[in-house]
Amino acid sequence: QVQLVESGGGLVQGGGSLRLSCAAYGSIFSSNVMGWYRQAPGKQRELVASITSVSGRNYADSVKGRFTISRGNDKNTVYLQMNRLKPEDTAVYYCNFMNLGGPLYRVDYWGQGTQVSVSS
Repeated sequence: QVQLVESGGGLVQGGGSLRLSCAAYGSIFSSNVMGWYRQAPGKQRELVASITSVSGRNYADSVKGRFTISRGNDKNTVYLQMNRLKPEDTAVYYCNFMNLGGPLYRVDYWGQGTQVSVSS
């Protein structure tokens, strides 16, 4: 099993910045991918950004150039730096983890979610 502990989020004015953090604990395989998804009211959950254990990154088109995903030195923590926030970025943000090997291959794990609200 893998546990995810999220922090960050909150309320910010449009144009502002926030940083989300997510630490993974437990049965972590050396090859894995961590990411952030978000879900706005009445909408489906969507991928915001992801990063592999070898730092391959993927971003949603809507956040490219504004958001940056990175890993901590321990490799088991992921950060999402969100700049130039817009009201349409308002959503609950969820951390996601997936092993890319080992006995828990491709099992999805989710954090509890953290609210990001951007005022206009």
